[in-house]
Amino acid sequence: MSEPIQPITLPPAENPQQEGEWLQKALHTWLDREFIPEAINQTIAQRAAQIFVRQRMEGENDLGSLVIAIVTEMQSFDFSQSFYGEFAIANAVSDLLLDSLGYERCCGR
Repeated sequence: MSEPIQPITLPPAENPQQEGEWLQKALHTWLDREFIPEAINQTIAQRAAQIFVRQRMEGENDLGSLVIAIVTEMQSFDFSQSFYGEFAIANAVSDLLLDSLGYERCCGR
């Protein structure tokens, strides 16, 4: 029987605003690089970063909970001008955070 995947906990937020700025830039770069640069990518990155910052300021450090919050809150975002949806954005945020923490996405640390 395989072992359950352990939760990934981010370090406590020391400067959520700075984390949000980093995330916004990193996500915007990822969005532009993944398909084609679109004006809506900036807005998507801003919105995802706002959700992330608010969650971090409320003390959320669990990566899974952060991803669920982004999926849930991005459901109300109008993606009609984009190739993306809320799940792609939340997964990209997760990947960017895992990369920044030095995790191998396929296999853990």
